[in-house]
Amino acid sequence: MAKAVIALGSNLGDRLAHFANARRFLSTLSTVPPEASSIYETEPVGEASTHPYFNAVCAIETELDAMSLLDVLKRYEQEYGRDPSAPRWSNRTIDLDIIDYGRQVISRQRLQVPHPEYGNRLFVLVPLREVLPGWRDVRSGQTVDELIASSPKIEVSKTSLKW
Repeated sequence: MAKAVIALGSNLGDRLAHFANARRFLSTLSTVPPEASSIYETEPVGEASTHPYFNAVCAIETELDAMSLLDVLKRYEQEYGRDPSAPRWSNRTIDLDIIDYGRQVISRQRLQVPHPEYGNRLFVLVPLREVLPGWRDVRSGQTVDELIASSPKIEVSKTSLKW
């Protein structure tokens, strides 16, 4: 069993419904109820993305190994309307990224853990701090607060939405 930290993002359609459905889905993968952050709203990042995002983080306890978890998450994204051939940073109904898996460093062609870009993403770090305030990067040992302080600044607004 491993604790996995999953970052969620959505910027198409009914973003709140997408999050609620994704949380229910993640709960089916977890042996305990997921620990979920608040929902944050951020401006899109990248040229191909045009609509504001909802972002959040969930921590789950799963019996799936890391590659199986990745496969299940990517299959869910596709079933939920995400086009795997769409350009990087494009609009999406749901995006599920593995940020951490069992405090392991995993370097495979299809899976990098910790997620290689999370340290530059305030829209991941701020919700991560809410769910796991004492969290440290397994590679650098930096705290989530230290990562936030050194991350490129973007507007990350906590919403009052419940999911």
